[in-house]
Amino acid sequence: MKSNELRQMHLKFYQERRHQLAAAASLIPENDGSVLYVSAGMQPLIPYLKGKKHPQGKRLTNIQRCIRTDDIDEVGDDYHLTMFEMMGNWSLGDYFKEEAIKMSFDFLTGHIGIEPCRLAVTVYKGNDQVPADLEAVKTWQSLGLKDSQIFYYGDDENWWGPVGETGPCGPDSEMFYINDLEDCCTSCGPACDCGKYVEIGNNVFMTYNKLEDGSLVELDQKNIDVGLGFERLLIIKNNLENVYETDLFMPTIKVLEDLSGLVYDTSNQKYFRVIAEHMRASVFILSDPSGIKPTNSEQGYILRRLIRRTIRMCFKLGLHENILKDLAGLIIDQYKAVYDQLEVNKAYTLDQLDMEYKKFSVSLESGLKYVHKYLNKLNDHEVLSGKDAFKLYDTYGFPLELTVEVANEYGKSVDVNQFERCFKEHQGKSRSGSVNKFKGGLSDHDDMSIKLHTATHLLNAALRKVLGDSVYQRGSHINSERLRFDFSFDRKMTREEIDEVEGLVNEVISNDLDVTYDEMSLDQARKLGAIGVFESKYDDKVKVYRMGDFSLEICGGPHVENTSELGRFKIVKEQSSSSGVRRIKAVLE
Repeated sequence: MKSNELRQMHLKFYQERRHQLAAAASLIPENDGSVLYVSAGMQPLIPYLKGKKHPQGKRLTNIQRCIRTDDIDEVGDDYHLTMFEMMGNWSLGDYFKEEAIKMSFDFLTGHIGIEPCRLAVTVYKGNDQVPADLEAVKTWQSLGLKDSQIFYYGDDENWWGPVGETGPCGPDSEMFYINDLEDCCTSCGPACDCGKYVEIGNNVFMTYNKLEDGSLVELDQKNIDVGLGFERLLIIKNNLENVYETDLFMPTIKVLEDLSGLVYDTSNQKYFRVIAEHMRASVFILSDPSGIKPTNSEQGYILRRLIRRTIRMCFKLGLHENILKDLAGLIIDQYKAVYDQLEVNKAYTLDQLDMEYKKFSVSLESGLKYVHKYLNKLNDHEVLSGKDAFKLYDTYGFPLELTVEVANEYGKSVDVNQFERCFKEHQGKSRSGSVNKFKGGLSDHDDMSIKLHTATHLLNAALRKVLGDSVYQRGSHINSERLRFDFSFDRKMTREEIDEVEGLVNEVISNDLDVTYDEMSLDQARKLGAIGVFESKYDDKVKVYRMGDFSLEICGGPHVENTSELGRFKIVKEQSSSSGVRRIKAVLE
């Protein structure tokens, strides 16, 4: 089965069961600084899972692009990916456990073709606050699963959420494919990492709301969140050994064989796989309408790391010419029928890849100078320290394998073990920082962030009035202190233009305009002249927010009720974000 056939199969299955197609979101969380990338299909739906009415109704389905980088160094094995697609279905206060489990089972066995004896599931075993999930157990048993296929785990394995400190949470029931490996021990089960059990999906039962004091209260609106691993099910459906044998990656691997003159086999498969996977992820990030580019911070840092790791793996295959644009063009052609933004933003993607290749080439030259400097200082039998090797890697982006290669030319060795210790220490600090960054949760919309979100509508409208209708929003990031707004424009704004935009926004604020919305079809919204952030991500039915005759915009919220609540709007900075994109930072005083 081809990948697009599986996509269509999933959507058709749930649409036939009265689920409405909800458009997928940008890879960059909109107005949410708690995470760098969307990493699960439910993230864009958090407000609706918390009770807000969704324009499409109570039953939804879609396929969401996701980015996860916790296991970036594992990419190259049979399953780990940085970018993946998640097939999802949701019930917003409609059906619950029994129907959700039965639909998952029906899809996996009746459509993917998994034999019931090949399924294993996990259920919540309970604690002193929440009882064991016997309803899920009974439902799985009614579908023919034996006791030996049902495993009971606690909070670490079978409790979902909340995403932040408070919010919706509840038990879940994960689904696993049992392959032909033997049990590794007497306690082997889905929680074991021996490889016998491959996770293919999860049924989350959002039953409770966690309060600030840690207590749980039952939700008035109990939700279902089901996520199925698209790539893993594609492997199973086609009876393949790994994801790289699917039509998602094999075209890229074949081109790499042609360019390198090498045959893809076990001796070099990691290099082929990392290039194919990282290039796909990089292309999707670059083509996202948010305008992300390679930098040394946040989303841009992840992107830079993916691209530079790709380049290093190309070198390992003997490919020292810039082939990134060739590979990106192939991937864009392969996916553009499903994800049209790849073709729309093709020029930007190729330009950024070209610039990053050139920058990394300069980094390699700088790194080589320092490698020679360090090596020339060593005595005859002295080893290059792991600390110095890590400094070359961390400061100059110089790969360890290249440092070892140059050292060998000098007849020297490198303390690789010390390098690994330095790397793990650095990795630990980075993960600790990530935990602190993500602590706030996905939807901690305090009063100020809601005000700032409303202000972005006014800023967008004011920019279009001052600079022209060619201005479109390219992304935004809001926290409780300020807003950051990216928009299409090819030059620096003048001081007069900045003052005019700021004045227009404050004039509207002072007019005490009500912030109202209407639900309508996307075609109706367009006919009204409503503007949108990322046209391709909207559902057939949308909310159009209006502030007098000044602003008319498609949006999901949240907003204040009247512009008078905003206070005084002040632009604190206007700068370049990327080629053809400017960035404004502003506050409310």
